[in-house]
Amino acid sequence: MSAVQAPPARITIVNYGMGNLRSVEKALERVGAEPLVSSDPADMLAADGLILPGVGAFPKAMSRIRELGLDRTIHEAVRHGVPLLGVCLGMQLLFESSVENEDAEGLGLLPGAVRRFDAPGLKVPHIGWAPVRIEQGSAITEGIADCESFYFVHTYAPEPAPSDLLGSAAYGSRFAALVGRHPTYGAQFHPEKSSTAGLRMLANFAGICAPVAAGA
Repeated sequence: MSAVQAPPARITIVNYGMGNLRSVEKALERVGAEPLVSSDPADMLAADGLILPGVGAFPKAMSRIRELGLDRTIHEAVRHGVPLLGVCLGMQLLFESSVENEDAEGLGLLPGAVRRFDAPGLKVPHIGWAPVRIEQGSAITEGIADCESFYFVHTYAPEPAPSDLLGSAAYGSRFAALVGRHPTYGAQFHPEKSSTAGLRMLANFAGICAPVAAGA
């Protein structure tokens, strides 16, 4: 008797008005997931996984998330084991605070603060491709070669706990590029803009989210 194939992961892309929603949605479709862009807490809590995108300023993003009550929903989903992936600004929002615009409080799902780049003599923001060094193995980096390049656009970067650092990159100094403490993950780069390696990472995340098939 052949095994029953698990259905595609249903991944809700959290829409709080600041994010590259359509490109993330298209990338998830390409890796066989079932994405839904929504700000409805019911859609978020019913999902197999969540992606928190983000483009812009940390304080404004947190203000929007709190206005919509999505901070409580995100915490509830993670508490129940729903995998969450923060992308770019969305990764920074996972942490406790940011120095941007005289400090702002984040979601606090991961310990640590977000700080401005230490890149003397280099243009900031950091824009472009950079190799990511795998610091420790994880389901989200499975099949991705060490020092594979990903696409970055950012001015700030988090300082995670060493145990949460999955990958790093360098721009002036070395910074956290990929973090994770299951079920919470974060990528400072844009996987949806990072060609084959980025799609592989999104496929890995979908695999982490995929519901277990009923029966066998």
